[in-house]
Order: sequence, then C-alpha cells, then structure tokens
Amino acid sequence: MSIEHVEAMQDHWWWRPGWRVGRRFYACHFELGEQSALVDLVARWQVVLRDFSGLDLIPGRWLHLTTEGIGFVDEVGSDEVVELRQQLSVRLAALSTPVVTFHRPVVRPEAVYLPATPVESIEAVRSTIRDVATEMFGDDRVEATPAQFRPHVSIAYSNTGQPSRPIAEALSRVDVDPVTVALDRIGFLEFHRDYRMYEWTTVERLGIGCCSKWSRDAARG
Repeated sequence: MSIEHVEAMQDHWWWRPGWRVGRRFYACHFELGEQSALVDLVARWQVVLRDFSGLDLIPGRWLHLTTEGIGFVDEVGSDEVVELRQQLSVRLAALSTPVVTFHRPVVRPEAVYLPATPVESIEAVRSTIRDVATEMFGDDRVEATPAQFRPHVSIAYSNTGQPSRPIAEALSRVDVDPVTVALDRIGFLEFHRDYRMYEWTTVERLGIGCCSKWSRDAARG
C-alpha cells in the first residue's frame, strides 16, 4: 500500500513522555550508515532538501530503520540487558534475513522518509523482539503496539510547522534508481536525542538469519 504525502509538517523535536536532556534509551534498530548504496541514495535526495531551513538533514552515520524500543537505561537493569541480548541473538538468528528496497521518499508529519518494502520480513524481526521483551519484562514494560507499523528510513526531520507541498515538489524533480539491501544485523543501541538528532553511544550488533556469538554459544550448550 502506497504512503501519501501529508499537507503540512510539524516540529519533530517536542519532548515525548519520559524524555529529557541527558536521558538515554535502549532500542533495537537497524543501523544503516555502512550501507554505502543506501547512504548514496539518501545523499541524492538530501541535495534538494538543503534549501529548506525547516528540515534537519540526517548525517549518514545516524541513518537507521526504527524497529522496536526497549526502555530507558535507568529503568532496565544491566543483568536484564545481558539476558535480553542473549535471548534475542538466539531467536533472531533463526529468522530469514530481511531484503528490502528503498526508492522515493514521502513527506510525513514530522519527517521526510524512505519507505522500506516489502514490510513482512522486518515485521517478523520486530515481532520477535517484542515477544522476547514481553516474555522477560511482561506486557506493562513493553511499548504499546502502534496502529500501523511502517518501516522506513528518515532522511530529514522537520524542526517547525511548515507546508509540505514545496518539499514534495522539489523531490518530484529528482530521478534516481531504487536501492535494495540485505539487513543481516540489527543494533542493540543505547542512544539519546540531546542535540536534535538520534545518536547512539553504544551498540551491539545481533545477527539475523546467521549465527551470532550468542547463538553459537547457545548451540554448543
């Protein structure tokens, strides 16, 4: 199902519940800064977005596909983190590696982003992470399921209220080829948003559809 441009954008950087300067969060997201073809594609689109002062362009190193939040660092114990990563490594290694395509961006309420298609294999990864987290923490500590999961890679965040039509028109004049990537690792991230950008300070990569360190150890018993 196609995703349509919105009519107007709003500021992405309002403080969501629980967030404040200095607070850190655990999440499992796909880091994409090493996917050179995708980084190049994003750069092509960002060329036409540089003239819009109401957009914060996302540097290649911070490109990511948001997948599943875990919890604030000060609310998750260090032993829980170790156990969660162990369980995720085993379960994710049993899945198929997502292979997804990115092409044309859409203008959404708080960001310009590239939809990822097809969505099914990413949904399987996300569901597995949620299942493991729910088994460990219980329903009350797992984020509510959004009404609709739309896997995507944001290329710019809106920092103000603004009409979307000039942005959409600028994007419509660009002609590029789609990019397909295999997402065989997901990052277990600790990140913050102190500087109007999502920046992770630590990351452990977990294999998908392959044997990670934890899953090899588990297989050996």
